[in-house]
Amino acid sequence: MQEAGLRAALIQAALNLLEGDEADISLRAVARAAGVSAMAPYRHFADKAALLGAVADRGFSELADRLRTADAERTDPVAALVAQGMAYIDMAFDRPALFRLMFAGARLATTDVDCGTAAYAVLAKRVATITGDDRPHAAVAAWGIVHGLAMLSLAERLPPDRAERESVLTLFATGLCRSSDGKG
Repeated sequence: MQEAGLRAALIQAALNLLEGDEADISLRAVARAAGVSAMAPYRHFADKAALLGAVADRGFSELADRLRTADAERTDPVAALVAQGMAYIDMAFDRPALFRLMFAGARLATTDVDCGTAAYAVLAKRVATITGDDRPHAAVAAWGIVHGLAMLSLAERLPPDRAERESVLTLFATGLCRSSDGKG
């Protein structure tokens, strides 16, 4: 197996174990799942946290793709922001183990400093079209709202009502629009 192929196979094996609710996601278990020697993962990853960081990076890439797709399907900026929020929450429900890993922190998954930047940039760009400028606080607020809804929903602290989550996001996006035009 070529080195690039080995790295990809190890990341995929770790992702499969993670999403299969495997309790033991050790480098040895990942190597076994990928069908390679127990030492093979060390050619690409210093430790388990580095491997899980690569899995988290893949998750952030998928999240960015989902946000871009949701955004591109809408012409109205408020509807596009709501669609992005729903895509974010959908990812949390579709891939809960991966989603939790993405935000687990450096002790569990060592990620690149820029990990998640592309996904955040999609959100921030849309917020800027609504507010009329680049307000970092507005983008952080949007991210906080959608991430909070996703985590509360995963923890079953909110009713399992998709329409209700969409209503909350619409309320926020509409309020953001009003605050930017001086009506709020």
